Amino acid sequence: MPPVPLARPGPDREPPSGTRLTVLPASSQFAEISRPIVRQTEPVAPRRVERGVVAFDLDGTILDDLDAISRVAADVLFRAFGTAPEEARIHYLATTGMPFEAQLAQLYPGTPVDQRASTARTFHQRKVQEAYAHAEPFREIPKVLKRLAEDRWTLVVTTGAETEMADLLLEREGLRFWFESVLGSGEGTKREHLAEYRRRFPEVPIFLVGDSRFDMEAAQSVEGVVPLGRATRVPGWTLTPSDLEQWGARWADYSLSELPATLDRLGTTRGTDRPRSRTTTRRRS
Repeated sequence: MPPVPLARPGPDREPPSGTRLTVLPASSQFAEISRPIVRQTEPVAPRRVERGVVAFDLDGTILDDLDAISRVAADVLFRAFGTAPEEARIHYLATTGMPFEAQLAQLYPGTPVDQRASTARTFHQRKVQEAYAHAEPFREIPKVLKRLAEDRWTLVVTTGAETEMADLLLEREGLRFWFESVLGSGEGTKREHLAEYRRRFPEVPIFLVGDSRFDMEAAQSVEGVVPLGRATRVPGWTLTPSDLEQWGARWADYSLSELPATLDRLGTTRGTDRPRSRTTTRRRS
C-alpha cells in the first residue's frame, strides 16, 4: 500500500448542503460482511476506566472525507459495472458505514465474487491515493478530543479502514495521542469491535459516535453501547439528525462541538463529586 502524503493543499472548508434523499430504511443482511480477519494479536486484558468509553468512527466522523471518498467510489463503480457516476455515488452514500465489500454485495449481488473483490481492491487503493491524501479532520475535532480527555473519557476508534492506515492518518493529524486503541478492518466488523471494547472495558457506559445507519445499528446490537450521530451534508446528499435519530441515535448534529456536553447529560459516572481531572496522559494499545 502506498504511503499517504503528509502535505494537504487547500484551506479549511465547510461542506455545502445538498439535496436530501431517502435511504433504505431496513437493516441490511450484508451489514456483517467484511474482509477476512488477518490480524493475530494477544488479547488485551479487561480493565476498569475512570468514567466511560467513547468510540469514534473515522471516515465522515473524525475525518471530513466522505465527499472525496464517494467520488472515488463513483468512478470505481462506473468503470467496474457501468453505473452512471452520480447514481453510483448516491448508491455508495446510501450504504456507507458498511465495509465496501458488503456494499458491493448489496448493490451488485449477481456479480461474480472475483469481480467484486477486484473492484474492492481498486477502491481501497484509490481511496488512499486520492481521498486520504487530502483528508483532514472536521474543524472542531481537536478541541472536542482534548475536552473529552480532560473530562476523563477513554477514547478509542472503530473503523472499516485498515488499522495501520487509520493509525497513520491520526498520527499525521496529531490526533493519535488521544486514542487508547484503534480497531480496523483486520480486527473484524464494527459490531465485533464494539463487542471487543465491551469486553475490554466492563461496567462502564460506551458511546459510539458514527455517521451512518449501520453505525447506529452496530451500536444497538451490543449490550451497553449507546449510538450518537454526526449528520452529513455533502453536495447532492444530506443525512439529517432526524434520520440518525430514527435509526436509534440518542443524539445527532452536523457538528460534534456539543458532544462533551451531550456525554455529560447522557453518561453515568463514578465519583461525580470529585473535581474534574485535567491530566491529558493517554495509553495506547
